[in-house]
Amino acid sequence: MQIGGGFVIDSPDYSRKKLKGFAFYTTLDLTSHLGGEFVIHQANSSAEDNIYERTYEIGPRYHRDYGRFSPYVKAMYGRGVFNYPNNVANLAYNMFAFGVGTDVKIKPWLNVRADYEYQDWMSFPPTGLSPQVITIGAAYHFPSQLQRGRHW
Repeated sequence: MQIGGGFVIDSPDYSRKKLKGFAFYTTLDLTSHLGGEFVIHQANSSAEDNIYERTYEIGPRYHRDYGRFSPYVKAMYGRGVFNYPNNVANLAYNMFAFGVGTDVKIKPWLNVRADYEYQDWMSFPPTGLSPQVITIGAAYHFPSQLQRGRHW
């Protein structure tokens, strides 16, 4: 299990302007390769328009370990909240996300993460919303019983 956070850069498909923000995530591995992830992204416009995208996602994650590196793929489902310009409306939409990334073990208790996610907000008018999100972060790793005796 790990709990972490990071910095987010969101590239929306409705504007060339990038949104920036933060993420909080937790992962729980149920087997040596398969587990789950829960993540919250918050990405804000740097302009005075008060636009933001916030997502709450959960889903399975598959990873492999190669020394200090743990690359993974994930498929997520969740809700995306879009705050329209100048606070005209704040609406939530169902969404899917597919992602890839890697966790790098720096210490037995510290992982650093690079993550890419493609999101599909299905019912966002008029034809959906498809932001791409990059997260760079770090997490506290709680070692499993098998890892307690190993040294990195």
